[in-house]
Amino acid sequence: MLPRPTAKPERQGPAPLPPEPGIDLPPDPLVYRMKRRLLGRPLHTEELAHERLGKPTALAVFASDNLSSSAYATEEILKVLVPVIGVAAFALVIPVTLALLVVLGFLILSYRQTIKAYPTAGGAYIVTRDNFGVLPAQVAGVALLTDYILTVAVSVSAGTAALASAWSPLAPWAVPVSVAFIALIAFGNLRGVKESGKLFAAPTYFFIFDMIVLLGYGLVRLMFGHLPVEHAHPAGMVPFGGAGGGLLMGAAVFKVLTAFANGGAAVTGVEAISNGVPAFRVPEWKNARETLVIMGSTLGAMFLGLSILAAKMHVAPYEAGTPTVISQIGKLVYGRSASGTALYLCLQAGTALILILAANTSFADFPRLASFHAGDNFMPRQLTKRGHRLVFSNGIIFLAVASAVLVVVADAKVDNLIGLYAIGVFTSFTLSQAGMAKHHVTEKEEGWRTGLFINGTGAALSFVVDVIIAITKFTHGAWFVIILVPVMVFVLVRLARQYEMEDEALAHDVPAAATAPVLRRHVVLVFVDRLDLAAARAIQYARTLHPSDLRAVHFVIDLHQAEELAESWRQLGLSGIPLELVDCPDRRLTNAAISAVARDLADGETEVSVLLPQRQFHGVWGRVLHDRTGDAFVRDLSRLAHCNVTTVPFHFGAREAARQEVAPAVIREAMGQPAAASNGHPSVPLGTAHFVANAQWRQRVSIQGRVTALRVLPLADIPSMECVISDDTGSISAVFHGRREIAGITVGTRLRVEGTAVDHHGRLAVLNPAYELLATPTKH
Repeated sequence: MLPRPTAKPERQGPAPLPPEPGIDLPPDPLVYRMKRRLLGRPLHTEELAHERLGKPTALAVFASDNLSSSAYATEEILKVLVPVIGVAAFALVIPVTLALLVVLGFLILSYRQTIKAYPTAGGAYIVTRDNFGVLPAQVAGVALLTDYILTVAVSVSAGTAALASAWSPLAPWAVPVSVAFIALIAFGNLRGVKESGKLFAAPTYFFIFDMIVLLGYGLVRLMFGHLPVEHAHPAGMVPFGGAGGGLLMGAAVFKVLTAFANGGAAVTGVEAISNGVPAFRVPEWKNARETLVIMGSTLGAMFLGLSILAAKMHVAPYEAGTPTVISQIGKLVYGRSASGTALYLCLQAGTALILILAANTSFADFPRLASFHAGDNFMPRQLTKRGHRLVFSNGIIFLAVASAVLVVVADAKVDNLIGLYAIGVFTSFTLSQAGMAKHHVTEKEEGWRTGLFINGTGAALSFVVDVIIAITKFTHGAWFVIILVPVMVFVLVRLARQYEMEDEALAHDVPAAATAPVLRRHVVLVFVDRLDLAAARAIQYARTLHPSDLRAVHFVIDLHQAEELAESWRQLGLSGIPLELVDCPDRRLTNAAISAVARDLADGETEVSVLLPQRQFHGVWGRVLHDRTGDAFVRDLSRLAHCNVTTVPFHFGAREAARQEVAPAVIREAMGQPAAASNGHPSVPLGTAHFVANAQWRQRVSIQGRVTALRVLPLADIPSMECVISDDTGSISAVFHGRREIAGITVGTRLRVEGTAVDHHGRLAVLNPAYELLATPTKH
């Protein structure tokens, strides 16, 4: 246990800084208090490493979209085939399913290659950017972002339909229920990656368990010849077609391809794990690859099992979408006994939950992908910022709003959305796998030929599926996505160009601007409307600038008020600070201000600083009852060369604080924690770590704490590195002369230094100490 500071002896020389100046922190705003109550305490950046996911939780977070596809993929195939060829559709559904599973298999193998080559983040955007350039990467990224929004809308709509299948009174409320589910999932994700994983893990595994029971029991009944067959065609079921003249069981090739395109939704979500590799525990790439295989194998088994049962039982879809095919299969397989009904209700509950929570995959990946775009300047930079719980909050909120709007527009009907679905994700599949093929050819790493075959085949299959979807779904909504993607790419490129122009303007000739000669004169103008504490505070600050000329300026709109102000100014007795009354007959204050400042700037050798007393009001009334003239001054005057505008705030309720200095106090005391004693410090044996408050001038000290500040000097200055080391009791500087940087020492480093405490520019510091790195911050 380190000794706490006790008695306070007579000191010579400087003392360590206290941990924080003793001020009363302002109360948290209402919005922040609500956020903290809803989302929990804010997580510190260092806790990001503890938000990583193990394989079981990661499967729940990233695989829900992929696994949920099995609940409706078979139905989407049958919706195309049954009206065309009737009962023959049940003979075609299994071959179409097998064809899609071949595509799924190659995609799983392809993304295993991607994760290995890009262990930090191997999504379509990063792979395409690194191998084909920035513009093709925008196509891949926009296509995938669009698909993520559609995934949320389709998933919650399908989940609501599953609930309505079990409880029909819910059907008229499909839209508000779907929007409520989006809000719930967004809320779970705003609480953090780990929290959302815990929240959504149970429903995912509950669905997997339900499917194991359904398929196991159904296939056993099939083996023993007890599986029932649906012969009735009740009202509302899609009409059964007759024998056709097509090549495939009477179906035209185009219709079979359309069914294949509908079922293509089953393989969406494969890319989710490659986009989220950084969210896995170490070793990230290995855990991600293993989770990907588990996900693909589970989906393949469930999709094929449901297609087999549907084919053998002749279960057809309904035009309204409810009851769903999986619901009908559950009823027939389990029967009408009490136990069968219980199992059926569990199946419907699990199906509804997994379909709704499939949206969670998009909430896990969309914000991360958007942050990649924003990091490359192709989306607003606010999307790169981690929020209250170390998640990309802005991306989560944007996704929730966009998908909710889509649900409302589509009336929460899967049929209205499915035509838009899948084309975006297969576009990104194609570009990603083609990029990996190029990567293998370029890098020629060990086993590159095998990787080239896998990724090349994956790219070819994805391209074929993409073309099929574009052709067969064009009139059903795919045209909108085909037009939207290039339009969005154009918008993002234009946004990036704007950022580049700003960066170039700000980076132009920085050294010359910083070292430009100081102008001969410095004039400070304090704009005053009346003589009050706000104006007095601005004048006091102006005096600290030691200008060549300091004046108070009042723009005369009301002559009587101006005369009263002048008389008050004379009575004030401020020497050397004249009040200048400026005529403003047309009452256009900003024009009068520009003219007044321009007069001082006219000689070309004057720098003008304009100080604006700014009254800070609390509550709505204060804002409503006062104008915002100061904002207009800032906007217009700041455009003048060598004119600098500074606002000097005055907070109402701070009158006493304006008249006296802040009393020194430890800020931890205000937080309800025990404060350090302030009446002395005992000596500490050499080599034992001190609290900073124990350090004394000209005494050898050993300090252990966290680097809270680091001073970086320009190259033109003498090499020196200074850092501030803080613990609970105070702060002290460590100065390393002759060195500009030391590997491992940065803001956030935990450090121990040992040396003699000396006076360094009026503050206590340890010069050229021996040091030991205790812990370095993690880079993210």
